[in-house]
Amino acid sequence: MTALLVRGGRPLAGRIEPSANKNAVLPVLCATLLTDAPITLRNVPEITDVTRIVGFFQELGSKVEWDKATKRLEIDHSAIPANAGATLPQAMRASIMMIPGLLARLGEARLEHEVKGCTLGAREIDPHVAVFRAFGADVGQAGHQIVFRATGRGQATRMWLEYASVTTTENFILSALTVSGTSQIVNAACEPHVQEMCTFLELCGARIDGKGTSMVTVERVGELGGADYSFTEDFHEIATFLALAAVTGGDIAVRNAHPEHFMLIDRTFSKFGAEVRHEDGWSRLKAPAELTVEENFTSHLITKVEAAPWPYIPADLLPIFIALGVKAKGQMMFWNKVYEGGLTWHTELSLFGAHTLLCDPHRLITFGGDRLAPATVTSPYIIRVAIALLMTASSIDGESTILDADPIRRAHPGFIDNFVSLGAEVRWGD
Repeated sequence: MTALLVRGGRPLAGRIEPSANKNAVLPVLCATLLTDAPITLRNVPEITDVTRIVGFFQELGSKVEWDKATKRLEIDHSAIPANAGATLPQAMRASIMMIPGLLARLGEARLEHEVKGCTLGAREIDPHVAVFRAFGADVGQAGHQIVFRATGRGQATRMWLEYASVTTTENFILSALTVSGTSQIVNAACEPHVQEMCTFLELCGARIDGKGTSMVTVERVGELGGADYSFTEDFHEIATFLALAAVTGGDIAVRNAHPEHFMLIDRTFSKFGAEVRHEDGWSRLKAPAELTVEENFTSHLITKVEAAPWPYIPADLLPIFIALGVKAKGQMMFWNKVYEGGLTWHTELSLFGAHTLLCDPHRLITFGGDRLAPATVTSPYIIRVAIALLMTASSIDGESTILDADPIRRAHPGFIDNFVSLGAEVRWGD
């Protein structure tokens, strides 16, 4: 087990420069397979999934230089031989976004049938298969592998998704850039990280209309070229440090180049009596004297936070608001409309003395304001849940232990160092 040892109970304060968004970095890395031109990526975080993708590129024969000190990554895929093997890394779901580029380059890609990610719930591969088939690929099974083969019959298409899936949308856009003509996706995901991938592809020469909306049109205009792109700050991490200020009674400012993404996030903080201010490229939350759940004007309805695909509150951020819910005086309902396995960890909060009620796999009520006590808790393999447990422990006077806390390293390099810089007493244990 990888444990975090936390001595909490002190207000945290300071300024943080967050890392790039893992969910933007990974699809952009996959997108680089669409071009033979040199690519320079800046502000690349040193996280597990990036390391795996870089290793896979090197196995294919790509030239990769990663200066981890300056966070600069230079990639050149022009040396990949036509007969290179392409069995994708099994340990991350982002692998599936390399299939469009590999089909265009090698004509075939293989994926292990069970691709691992966070333990949030069932995430089917069928929508991706539908996308690849729509663009002319043949998809079948060979033992424990799914085999994708190019048929040479790919053409532009229009698709209407049943669900606004982020990775399905990204795979559609990437696949559309491997064929001639104009393709369109309806009910597209529009999260900030999807927009970042589109911005990168536009720098490479793609024509993309409608990014940030539910209808996106994609056209490949000649061969894609190179680009020099710098990733923006991770809105998940920005919101997390703001929540840390709220839960510990502190005062934290976080660099934020895109406050326009935060209107609903700010409104959600206000439901706990906390106010976020955006000024001069920074977002700041100075905690109120006491977190209190805002009462509904319609008094017989419980105040709630609903998580669903953007522009709702992202499901990935729901755990940090649950951490606020167990501290804030009053009752709050949290509704995860995405994952059926996203709330089962609430039993760990009870070890701190928190009062929660799981209504069904998608809805949780917190009865906050009770006095909490230090505890040893265990995190499931969900990044933001490990962080939420760490946040809760940081708000409690005394020493707590978060077991299986390693998911934090998947998304946020230097996250614990940032915690310490704010005045927290936390360290990795054995």
